[in-house]
Amino acid sequence: MTGLAQADYLEIGSGDRLAYRRLPGSGAGVTFLCGHGSDMDGTKALEVEAWAREAGRPCLRFDYRGHGLSSGDFLDGNISSWTSDCLAAIDTLTEGPQILVGSSLGGWLMLNVALARPDRVAGLIGIAAAPDFTEDLLWAEFTDEQRARIEADGVIALPNPYSDEPVKYPWHLITDGRDNLRLRGGLDITCPVHLLHGMQDEEVPWQTATSTAECLASRDVELSLVKGAGHRFSEPDQLALLRGALERMAAQTG
Repeated sequence: MTGLAQADYLEIGSGDRLAYRRLPGSGAGVTFLCGHGSDMDGTKALEVEAWAREAGRPCLRFDYRGHGLSSGDFLDGNISSWTSDCLAAIDTLTEGPQILVGSSLGGWLMLNVALARPDRVAGLIGIAAAPDFTEDLLWAEFTDEQRARIEADGVIALPNPYSDEPVKYPWHLITDGRDNLRLRGGLDITCPVHLLHGMQDEEVPWQTATSTAECLASRDVELSLVKGAGHRFSEPDQLALLRGALERMAAQTG
């Protein structure tokens, strides 16, 4: 199975469906959670699946609503709805313990899933994980004029570092994010966790990784800071670090 393989679809009600690609195998499975505006066919998602195939592990990657091949409008989604998508996919499409690999937004969602399904989550690997970004990296950085505009218009467009098209953030993403903040206190997550973060990340500061590590109840938390890496964390040496994290997590979780 490759990124060009035909996608399957999971019906989740109200006419919505999630596109997914699933790889069979044995042992603890690996589920990839993509970033905000990304999809299941990105470089890191394909690297995770390639590792799983070589290791004989089950692997699931999928698109949230409003992302990739799934149904829905991107601007309708928020942290709660995308967490619901993750839970639906994991509950329906996987069996047994899962290692969750969360990239950026996916790093926030993996924490939500671990709190909601502690019996299903064997380990977490965050790649430039971005919990609380709506409050700490958007709202906190907005000017008074931008705050007034997003509240009045219901949406704000900001420069996109990866495209000439701006990225749009709806007001409900900010308000819903406040119902999902994770770095304001302890996180009752006790499974092994490995956080990978680039110190040249201009979108999510590496200090977010240290804050996340401090909040976790788990005593098995590894933090890898890469001095020259940016937010994408997709260079060959960085993907090699991701593979190493998968190897160690797989050895810990069976």
